[in-house]
Amino acid sequence: MITGALAASYYGVPRTTMDVDVIVRVSRRSMLSNLISALKVARLIVNEKRLDSVFNSKFRIATLRDRDTPFTLDIIFSSRKLNKRAGSISGLPTFYQTPEDLILAKLRMVKATIPKDRALKDMDDIRAILKFSKVKIGVIKREARKDSTLHILEDLIANV
Repeated sequence: MITGALAASYYGVPRTTMDVDVIVRVSRRSMLSNLISALKVARLIVNEKRLDSVFNSKFRIATLRDRDTPFTLDIIFSSRKLNKRAGSISGLPTFYQTPEDLILAKLRMVKATIPKDRALKDMDDIRAILKFSKVKIGVIKREARKDSTLHILEDLIANV
């Protein structure tokens, strides 16, 4: 499923980005047999040993470069069932991370980002999603409380 700036653009206000962020739920066997082949067909530079290492690491995020452009693909490996919503991009069917989970992820990024002015895009994305998409605000608030990001969310809501 698509996440990051493209998902924020889908739910909120379009903005430019130099990468595509996706979350995949895949087994190690499937990664080695299917995912790597698909990435190569898409003309991404694939280091199989690095992908395997990232897949087995704590953070599970890999960045792959496109062979022909300055763009990159960030793959986030997930072991949990993906909470996604059907959508499209350039007329093609796809899945996006739910707006609630996207907001929660961006709140965690805002909390972790130092200096705070580097988190402005994430804060703008959250405001735009809240303004232009129907979200389950109660769910977001409950989870934000668990993440200790509720104060950030409430500040953003006050300025929507």
